[in-house]
Amino acid sequence: MQPAVDQRFVAEDWALAEWYKVEYERCEFVEVDLGEAHLTGCVFRDCVFTAARFNAATLTRCAFLHCTLRRCVFWDATMADCKLTGSAFLECELRPLHLAGGDWGFVALRGQNLTGLDLSGLRLREADLTDADLTRADLRRADLGFARLAGATLRDTDLPGAALEGVRLREVDLTGARIDLAQAVLFATAYGARVDP
Repeated sequence: MQPAVDQRFVAEDWALAEWYKVEYERCEFVEVDLGEAHLTGCVFRDCVFTAARFNAATLTRCAFLHCTLRRCVFWDATMADCKLTGSAFLECELRPLHLAGGDWGFVALRGQNLTGLDLSGLRLREADLTDADLTRADLRRADLGFARLAGATLRDTDLPGAALEGVRLREVDLTGARIDLAQAVLFATAYGARVDP
């Protein structure tokens, strides 16, 4: 099936749709309803979503590559093993969102409310989480290598096993966060301590 290219979809009702390996490139989706839709293996390249609704949708092994998602709603949506490399979420509603693995490397989540989300095992390498609220989020075993976390809130967050290399730890509010011993050494070093073996 050939991908749809340079098309614009406005106020389309695709609720309950079942898509398998459909592809879109440089398309625009405005106020499209994908509520309770099931998308499997679908690919969106350089697409723009504005006020699209993914309520209770299930996305499995889908890819949103260098897409912009503005004021989109993902209430109770499920994303399993999806790839969102280089995409940007702007003023989106991402709670509650159910995630099962995936690659969110280089994703922009600036200022997003991610409170209480289970992001365990998620690849967030070099993601932009500036000013994001990750209070009570589960980041165990997540890859946060070189992620930008300036002004982010990680209060009461679970971090054991998370990769934190290259993260400027002094820029993050970690009050009450749970960390492992290796991370404790990173934090101590970030604040100028010398850690003896």
